[in-house]
Amino acid sequence: MANKENKKVLITDTILRDAHQSQAATRMRTDEMIPVLEQLDDIGYYSLEAWGGATFDSCLRFLNEDPWERLRTLKRYLKKTPIQMLLRGQNLLGYRHYSDDVVEKFVAKSIENGVGVVRVFDALNDPRNLETSMKAIKKYGGICEAAISYTTSPVHTTEYFVKLAKQLESMGADNICIKDMANLLLPYTAYDLVSRLKKELKPTTKVHLHTHNTAGTGDMVNLKAIEAGVDIVDTALSPLGNGTSQPATEPLVATLQGTPYDTGIEIKKLLPIVNHFKTVAERLKADGFLSPKVLSIDINALIYQVPGGMLSNLISQLKQQNKSDKLEEVLAEVPNVRKDCGYPPLVTPSSQIVGTQAVLNVLAGERYKMVTKEFKGILRGEYGKLPAEPDPAVVKKCIGDEKRITYRPADDLKPEYEQFKAEIADYLEQEEDVLSYAVFGQVALNFFKWRKAQKSGVDKNLVDSAKGVYPV
Repeated sequence: MANKENKKVLITDTILRDAHQSQAATRMRTDEMIPVLEQLDDIGYYSLEAWGGATFDSCLRFLNEDPWERLRTLKRYLKKTPIQMLLRGQNLLGYRHYSDDVVEKFVAKSIENGVGVVRVFDALNDPRNLETSMKAIKKYGGICEAAISYTTSPVHTTEYFVKLAKQLESMGADNICIKDMANLLLPYTAYDLVSRLKKELKPTTKVHLHTHNTAGTGDMVNLKAIEAGVDIVDTALSPLGNGTSQPATEPLVATLQGTPYDTGIEIKKLLPIVNHFKTVAERLKADGFLSPKVLSIDINALIYQVPGGMLSNLISQLKQQNKSDKLEEVLAEVPNVRKDCGYPPLVTPSSQIVGTQAVLNVLAGERYKMVTKEFKGILRGEYGKLPAEPDPAVVKKCIGDEKRITYRPADDLKPEYEQFKAEIADYLEQEEDVLSYAVFGQVALNFFKWRKAQKSGVDKNLVDSAKGVYPV
């Protein structure tokens, strides 16, 4: 073992965010979290991942909740354990780049409202897309956890990831996260990568591993990373653990008990919390959000390198076209498209861009006969620097002689915050509303209209049907 001395392993539990995002379309409500927040606070976790990712969109679009109010509520109960959020760098929580003034304000307000640890990543691993958010996290007193989006390809070697991690550390990262969103990291590769990172990074820089259990390897990945000296691992309490979610918390705590890696967490303290989330999981199942399918091992994750969310998206696109029989062809085309455009990691938004283009290539019967504006954008450099040079013939066919961007894409964006503020003047109740609107536009505006109608005493069901959202 690389790590023979006593070394307590720290746990980040994802039960309040990624667990229900991965398994149940992010449909857990705040009122379902409140009853056990004080107990969660008393467990001794490194952090509780509870905000960011898809929680923001889900709150506004489906749950009729203000995501900022959720954050403030969580903070009222979580007095000892830091709240962790997931942020997509210059994309924030949306699907495009936002201007630097909006990014800085978003980070400032997130920390002011209760976030302690910000895990920040870029879909292409382009550090330029992380500069503004990382500076803001440090400026406003948050713990900056910069993530490397893990993937496999001829260019994504251990050396590539170590070099990237050292660059992010030099930019001010307190922690480096290996973000294995598609469960592609295998146990012995994890041992090798973590060993190298612990050797090359400063002793004060924590290494944090985030994986899923989609392909059934997650527990082994965590264990080998722990043996290699990883500081923190992500797990999810068992009612929403495993499958497309993170490996379950309780088995790992039990496994490490009495070893040099003992987490210090008492399983007895977890049991009442587990029982509470079992009832939440039952509710999610009854409402049709939690399918037993998410718990079955899917080795396709390793073969096609397609994350669970991307796979369901491809199935949906083909179903709409009455071409479900083409799924195998599309899955086989995904690696080709990814290679053609420079091996981007398959994570939002690049996963959607590559997946949709693979569907078009198969359905058109000719590769790149039809091309989305987003795929053209990724070739132009509008999303950042690609890990490898895209295929010149594909570039020529898709964008011709159009100029490609070699600078940071957000340099083209003028300040946007004041414009957004002016656009929602009639609905503005707090500064945070400007940021909700900046990232989610019409979805946020619909929520503001619903909120205003609620306060004026209009019947909630009428407002919901007008908004196109059913009461939950």
